[in-house]
Order: sequence, then C-alpha cells, then structure tokens
Amino acid sequence: MVQQITKGIKISVHTFFDGIIYDRYQVKYAFGYRITIENQSNDSVQLKSRFWKIKDALNNTETVEGEGVIGKKPVIKPGETHSYQSGCLLNTPFGAMSGHYNMVNFTSTRKFRVQIPSFKLSAPFALN
Repeated sequence: MVQQITKGIKISVHTFFDGIIYDRYQVKYAFGYRITIENQSNDSVQLKSRFWKIKDALNNTETVEGEGVIGKKPVIKPGETHSYQSGCLLNTPFGAMSGHYNMVNFTSTRKFRVQIPSFKLSAPFALN
C-alpha cells in the first residue's frame, strides 16, 4: 500500500492483479486498485475530477481524464473517507500509475489539486 497527504487529504492505494484477458488475440494483464480518500482537514471537500497517467513496462503511456470517480463526485466531510475500486489493462505484466484529483474546498470555495502517489502494478507470477 502507498499513501500520501496533500492539503489534509490522505490518499491510500492498494493494488492487486486481476488476471489475464485475451482481447482481439492479444494478451492483456488486468490490474485493480482500491483507493481510500480520507479528509483529515477541517473543511468539507468535493472531488470534482481525476487525471491518471498509466504506463506499462514498455513505457507506453495512456492518460485518462474525467469528472468524478466511477460516476460520482463525492463530498467528504472532515474525518470521513470515501473508497472506490477500479482497474486498468496493460500490455505487459508490469506497470505504474500516478495522477491527481481536482477538488474544491467548500469553506473557502478554492479549487485545489490532491496528488495520487505513484504506485506499481505487477503480476505475481512475473516477480523474481
């Protein structure tokens, strides 16, 4: 698990290998991740959008941007958490992801960015 705190918002990431998928006669490696967003600040915040950079072992990079997470724009009050699970497909059994959330502080109405710590994706059978 990796964790990082930005402006009182703690991001924790747990990853797992989800199996091999055959897509158009190509092997794809499926990975999942569970993210917990904990509001350690004194203000309510809302997650408005996300940005991901996904790299495989061949340095192929895909970027993903969009509103909210899994169709939601959660409001997280002080001391509360929001967790969700998602995933990605890679062409290799190793890779990494990093990114950020764009959020708004309800007290100050200021927008701010919360870093998602870089995390590795690796199929257990490919580890030494």
